[in-house]
Amino acid sequence: MSKLQEVFDRIGAIKKEQKQIKEAYRDALANSPQYTKTVEELKDLKLKKKQLETDIRAEFKTEFTKLDDLKIDLESDKEMLSDIALTQLMKGETVQVTDQYENSYEPVFSVKFRKAA
Repeated sequence: MSKLQEVFDRIGAIKKEQKQIKEAYRDALANSPQYTKTVEELKDLKLKKKQLETDIRAEFKTEFTKLDDLKIDLESDKEMLSDIALTQLMKGETVQVTDQYENSYEPVFSVKFRKAA
């Protein structure tokens, strides 16, 4: 068996053990009357908080519209930055950027696995 497969199998075993511990913890919480009461009080407070936030958000409607537009622009620019960096890397060029304080940044790439179809 290859090292890759051994590590993959070990990750699966660790995830299974984590899941079992988390389930036992959730069961213990569900059986605690004091915890259940506190959760209900928290729900009520969250509803009150949400109503207050909604009321104040209505006063900042134009700012939130601008914030949404900025969020879309940011995501677009991040994707473009990744595409440009990958293209430069594939060409064998050095990939590095600097900020306004002369700090240098280099790209970090990662590999993820997904289930094959």
